[in-house]
Amino acid sequence: MELGVLLPTTGPAASPEVIAATAEQAERVGLGSVWVQERLLRPPADISYGGLTPPAPAPAEWAVVYDPLETLAYVAARTARIVLGTSVVAALFHPPVVLARRIATVDRLSGGRLLVGLGQGWMPQEFEAAGVPMSRRGAGFEEHVAAMRAVWGPDPVSFRGRLHTIGESQIGPKPVRRGGPPLVVGATTEKAIGRAARLGAGLTLAVYRWDDLEGAVGGLRYAAAEAGRDPSALPVVAQANGPVTDRDLGADRLPLTGSVRQVAADLERLAKLNVDHVYWPLGEGRRADRLGPLAELRSACP
Repeated sequence: MELGVLLPTTGPAASPEVIAATAEQAERVGLGSVWVQERLLRPPADISYGGLTPPAPAPAEWAVVYDPLETLAYVAARTARIVLGTSVVAALFHPPVVLARRIATVDRLSGGRLLVGLGQGWMPQEFEAAGVPMSRRGAGFEEHVAAMRAVWGPDPVSFRGRLHTIGESQIGPKPVRRGGPPLVVGATTEKAIGRAARLGAGLTLAVYRWDDLEGAVGGLRYAAAEAGRDPSALPVVAQANGPVTDRDLGADRLPLTGSVRQVAADLERLAKLNVDHVYWPLGEGRRADRLGPLAELRSACP
């Protein structure tokens, strides 16, 4: 299991210097991965997260969000070994041939260190701004991934689907690994998890409740076996919803939050689920010098 950190790419304090310093320090203290997220815009209206929460103002930090792939290209040049993860890029907002080439470019520039988290998107305002109907979700996402994999395959590339067509062409560069970098999909419903398994992709999900995580991972493994894929080959990425702190939290704490002692016990539980990557936000101030607790956790990592 690799431990990682969400890079400070959002909000008015985000800057190239802060992003680079955090990535370099993460590698220096032995962390295994750094992560970025995508957000196209911050609407002035209240929003509901995928219709699952009451409407509320969007986080102020969404007003400034560095692009994930360009950020990772920059970080790739400032680091040597650490895994570079996206969690997540909303695939449907980008034409598949364009997104596939951008991903392949960063994968090449980083020496094959990219781990790609993809999502379908959920905010209506972003779909409107991207000029993409929300009805593309589901089967449209599956076709999108198939088109990208065609681009990553051998030349001549050719793809014809319901929504996307790529005429016979030479398209490069190709990713370092044959077939493209490993993929994880942001999914929580049984249908979406089954789709990820059919695609040969793993999962990336925020951990709010143990039952939800265990159910999702179990569903992925089962769906993968049903689809004739090796369940152990599909990576799982767990996103913590708060930083590791210097003090214990109460019994109502979220999983993967609290002190090093508490989180170390949580990692034992994740190890039994064969989770591959876990990452945390930096917390208040989002400074690179807050990586100390994560470095301490490495010694307790299964």
